[in-house]
Amino acid sequence: MTDELLDAVRQRLARSGAAPTPAGVAAALRAQGRLLGDAEVLGAAAELRGELVGTGVLEPLLADPDVTDVLVSAPDRVWVDRGGGLQLTGVTFPDAAAVRRLAQRLAAVAGRRLDDARPWVDARLPDGTRMHAVLPPVAVGSTCLSLRVVRPRAFSLAELVDAGTVPPGGDRILRALVEARISYVISGGTGAGKTTLLASLLGAVGANERIVLAEDSAELRPDHPHVVRLESRPANQEGAG
Repeated sequence: MTDELLDAVRQRLARSGAAPTPAGVAAALRAQGRLLGDAEVLGAAAELRGELVGTGVLEPLLADPDVTDVLVSAPDRVWVDRGGGLQLTGVTFPDAAAVRRLAQRLAAVAGRRLDDARPWVDARLPDGTRMHAVLPPVAVGSTCLSLRVVRPRAFSLAELVDAGTVPPGGDRILRALVEARISYVISGGTGAGKTTLLASLLGAVGANERIVLAEDSAELRPDHPHVVRLESRPANQEGAG
């Protein structure tokens, strides 16, 4: 299916306000005078749905259970991290404008503003994915987009020891720290496991305790029976709220 045909279908769906369902895509294709098989229609519907309501060409990467981060630094520079460092993928965008459109649409889905007046955003998407984006001219050349997948499973301290994240015996020290109610700071570089460790420490809090989480973007998923989750809200376009 050609890019010209997909673009024509995309514009027709946008004008009609119809959802990019297989039936809606088939109707739009018929309006273009094209007869396509079921597989082609379903493929076009998946592609258009990914672009209009999903993450577009990044969707297969985010669906990979091993991927923790997807980073876009240019239309032809899309990287992933599967836990062993960044790897360049073969995924590309048509142009820099396509990266900008995706970043702005995802920001809108998250209820955040991303435009020339506010060229950066830090937000959480409805599925929990953490999003960072910066528009030109602050980002040189192309919009930069970062998506961090938040896996719902929390690890226990014992599991972190087994995985080598915490040294042998370190779990006993960390449990004692939590039980003594000592204040602590967790710091480290991107991808070092700060969120994973903090979630594990919160899971070590006694079940009769109440945990109140206050985050800029909600990421923590501690394995605990009583958690109150709070998330900051940015000001609206008028600077209020």
